[in-house]
Amino acid sequence: MRCILVILDGLGDRAHAVLKNRTPLQAAHTPHLDQLATMGMNGLYHPCLQGIPVSSEIAHFLIFGYDMEEFPGRGYIEAVGSSIEIDDKEVVLLCHVCSVIEEDNKLILVKKRPAITDSELAIFLEEVGPYTADDITIRFVSTKGADGFIVISGAASSAITDSNPIAEGRPLISVQPLDASPEAHKTARVLNRYFRWLYQRLSSHPLNEDRKQKQLPPINILATQRAGRKRPLEPFFDRWGLRGLSIAAHPLYWGLCQEIGMESIKEKDSSDPEKDLRERLRQAHEAEAYDFIHVHTKMPDEAAHTKDPLHKKEVIEALDRAMAFAVQTMVSDPETLLVVTADHSTPSSGTLIHSGETVPLVMVGRNPRHDTVTAFNEVDCTGGGLGVVRGKEIMYLILNFLDRAKLKGLMDTPVDQPYTPGHYRPLTLDGD
Repeated sequence: MRCILVILDGLGDRAHAVLKNRTPLQAAHTPHLDQLATMGMNGLYHPCLQGIPVSSEIAHFLIFGYDMEEFPGRGYIEAVGSSIEIDDKEVVLLCHVCSVIEEDNKLILVKKRPAITDSELAIFLEEVGPYTADDITIRFVSTKGADGFIVISGAASSAITDSNPIAEGRPLISVQPLDASPEAHKTARVLNRYFRWLYQRLSSHPLNEDRKQKQLPPINILATQRAGRKRPLEPFFDRWGLRGLSIAAHPLYWGLCQEIGMESIKEKDSSDPEKDLRERLRQAHEAEAYDFIHVHTKMPDEAAHTKDPLHKKEVIEALDRAMAFAVQTMVSDPETLLVVTADHSTPSSGTLIHSGETVPLVMVGRNPRHDTVTAFNEVDCTGGGLGVVRGKEIMYLILNFLDRAKLKGLMDTPVDQPYTPGHYRPLTLDGD
């Protein structure tokens, strides 16, 4: 048997008055998701603990059955997925160009991502480094306009805070060490020096004098977050005994899967979320060489970030139309376990980026029980047979419903892996 795990990124939400105090998922017309709910075992899912908002990279890391202590950091993972050459000892941070103004000896964020032309970007790239101090070198790698990565070489540490305050009107954050190591203290100190150097260098630059004349905000700082560096990770196959494949459209997931040894089909998002998801489901259905296939769409999350619940409802309805393929083709295969859920909730109102509520979960196949749930949403799934599932429990459930779960107490390998048969050493007749 095999599992096809469909992640509708950011699907969960809050109730909105414009939707008669329903979530976008509750308000949406979703006959196919609802049909899956009637055919399977339902519940709620949270990759961590209820009430804790999680980012997509951490949520997926936990969904795939890894622990927070093992996480390499999003900066590193996304750089790998973006095909940036990174040395194993280098530290990588996500970053983007910002506009700041000086106020009370602080740098106040006034524009997160100011519009920047190709010619302005070329000038900007010439001015931002590399920068070297205390045997540490900082360089900026542009990937998409003013977005990119800060790569730190030398005796650096990833145990540092962000500098990005996220919300406009707040001062940039002074980078601080997260542990007592000399490397963390030095990395934080040099990064802060770099930001001061960058601000002073750019603020008086003719580039920003020209933008001032045009009444445009300056491009005079980089804001950083989510530092990371390479860490050894147990391959997904060794941890769960499943040959993994991911079908997704963002370097974050490509990099994460590369680091845990899962293969990837690298897709691109179009303006048609229904068509995109249907094609990914078709590819998953045909990927018979794999035991675990991750299918991802970012569209519910993107819609929620517009802070328009009606728009998110429309996107959900488009994705539900794509799920017709799953209802008509996948669930009739007795060798397929179909799992549909989300990685986190993304509220389509308010100030939070993500929120900490649970998301709906359904498992459909020959082994899951059938409960009485008839609608797939954040409220109805509460009454399902799965209850509340957290963290790597989802992987244990997948093994269980694939008939691959090892009876606790049996030992066929020195490592107590959760699946059977384990990758054990056969007894031979010609040696010890």
